[in-house]
Amino acid sequence: MDTGPDRYEFASDNTAPICPEAWAALQKANARYAPSYGEDRSTAGVCDRIREIFETDCDVFFVFNGTAANALALAQLCQSFHSIICHRHSHIQTDECGAPEFFTKGSKLLLVGGANGKIDLGEAKALVARQNELHSHKPGAISIAQATEFGTVYTRDEIAAIADVARAHDLFLHMDSARFANAIASLNCAPKSITWEVGVDVLCFGGTKNGTAAGELVIFFEKEISREFDYRVKQAGQLASKMRFLAAAWLGLLTGDVWLRNAEHANRAARQLANRLQNEAKMESVFPVEANAVFVSMDHRLASGLHERGWRFYKFIVPDVYRLMCSWSTTDAEISRLIADVVTIK
Repeated sequence: MDTGPDRYEFASDNTAPICPEAWAALQKANARYAPSYGEDRSTAGVCDRIREIFETDCDVFFVFNGTAANALALAQLCQSFHSIICHRHSHIQTDECGAPEFFTKGSKLLLVGGANGKIDLGEAKALVARQNELHSHKPGAISIAQATEFGTVYTRDEIAAIADVARAHDLFLHMDSARFANAIASLNCAPKSITWEVGVDVLCFGGTKNGTAAGELVIFFEKEISREFDYRVKQAGQLASKMRFLAAAWLGLLTGDVWLRNAEHANRAARQLANRLQNEAKMESVFPVEANAVFVSMDHRLASGLHERGWRFYKFIVPDVYRLMCSWSTTDAEISRLIADVVTIK
């Protein structure tokens, strides 16, 4: 049996290289001196391009990673006595080490269920109705993930319905979008149509999983909400001195819609992987494949057999649901090698 080196092609979209366009933009930015702390042309260029893409005059801020983006955005929306309604499998609940609670200085995450990683609107309404007196945390925001942790995508109507609930109860709507590009590619819609047009107040727009090395954007669609957010970013240690290197990679993504092409490729690869697992290995996807993630059940023999052959991937749901991620760089050959090993072991 050929164990070979560790194989990380399907472990996460974080394991993918920097895409060529982002790399070239970084090299270009590295060829000269430039002002620091976001006063450079690249940073201004990204902010202008984001306003073009979203077709609105929004405020744009850079942070190093998704946890910082979510935690600081929510801290801007909520005070310590507020609560944040989110899905029980949301990233802010399961994978951010309490950062939202820490940076809000005490906001409580209120968890709801819902099929395929999406918030159940009825549960959310009931939860808001119960938190209506002084002895409970006061609901301050609803947070949704787009795409979700299970690789599914909210439609425009689903987001609008959640936004209606938020507005009815004077709540903010936060969108955690480490894979926003994949959601847009899946829906084939204008970015504005699933964000500010339907009531999203703040968007955490991910670039790392789309082809950059680091750097996420926090986008506020109402300038009054973002007041003094730059101080919050600085205090949290998220203001990059050489900001141009975060911004340059983003310029590489946003110029010529590379960000969309990267996401379309990753989504297409996931669909191909899911179809081949179904047709050649008789393995059904646990959740609809709407972005760049494929979830399948594996028994111990199959999972351990793949690990022995060097494949690295995560168990996502106990006892036996595993996640396989595709990225901008996933190739047909990589999919074929994984499928061949799956079929051999099965």
